[in-house]
Amino acid sequence: MSRLRQDLATRTWSIIAKERGKRPDDFAKTKAKEKPKPSYDAKCPFCRGNEDKTPEAVFSIPAPGAGNDKDWVVRVVPNKFAALAPPEPGTDTGREKTGIYLEMGGCGAHEVVIEVPDHSQTIATMSEEEVARIVHTYRERFLELDRSDWNQLIIIFRNQGKEAGTSLEHPHSQIIGTPVVPQEIRRRLEEAQRYYDDHGTCVHCDILHHELAEKTRLVCSNAGFVALCPFASTVPYETWILPRRHASSFGVLTEEGADLLAKLLRETLLRLHHLLGNPDYNYVVRSAPHHSAGEPHFHWYIEILPRLTTRAGFEIGSGMNINIVAPEDAAAQLREAL
Repeated sequence: MSRLRQDLATRTWSIIAKERGKRPDDFAKTKAKEKPKPSYDAKCPFCRGNEDKTPEAVFSIPAPGAGNDKDWVVRVVPNKFAALAPPEPGTDTGREKTGIYLEMGGCGAHEVVIEVPDHSQTIATMSEEEVARIVHTYRERFLELDRSDWNQLIIIFRNQGKEAGTSLEHPHSQIIGTPVVPQEIRRRLEEAQRYYDDHGTCVHCDILHHELAEKTRLVCSNAGFVALCPFASTVPYETWILPRRHASSFGVLTEEGADLLAKLLRETLLRLHHLLGNPDYNYVVRSAPHHSAGEPHFHWYIEILPRLTTRAGFEIGSGMNINIVAPEDAAAQLREAL
């Protein structure tokens, strides 16, 4: 029989229906065979040499021995079609009433992290050094954006492939700062606070300690981070990367920690890449909002969601997901993937 499982951190339910499941090869076959991508695409605004097709960079890492600003290895630019943007000096950023409704100006930030010059790459195929540069860039931009009063929440995310919502193939991530804390984030914080009030411990720390002891859902780990398939996984091969040491905000990540995170992020995505045939996926850094950065009840982590199935009527109507691959099976397969 299928099983209903509850996420300890959010109290949301997922249905684990492994009898409806597929083998990893079945998921890989659903993705059409793609032609190899070129290292450079003249039409791509993110390729090196096409810098005039994007706004001016707000941050970049030059290549070793670079002779000019076009010789970069990581580049961060404002999104050309930004959802939110820094307000002009003197702009009113407060809330406004429109009849019975509430609205405000779209202040915030929306940046694109162009991860490497090579158009054909993805994190799974990059070197450790290249991925380390990306994570260090996340850290630098998070800290910079978090200094702005209008950025109450910093969200770092990556959309890989069309099923994940990407519009450009060149390897890139995005960072958005919002002037409000969305209700979904507040709900997660409230559940974490409730658990802390009941038990006196962080729910994600307890999950981490339990999974390290049980081992069945562990994928891989290093001195700073642990990758695991959560007990109530919402989609096949959902994977979390959690810091071993408690911290509520991604902003406390040290340079040494960034290197360790980069290694485990690359390894985890490489395992998914080998097992599932370069799947489309989303990942998001779940970090506490600006004013909750020092709270003891929340624990930041990275959530990786492969896009192998489609949410349909039941999922939309009920708010529950049906996962056809048990997380224990997913973790075992990922452990064997390399």
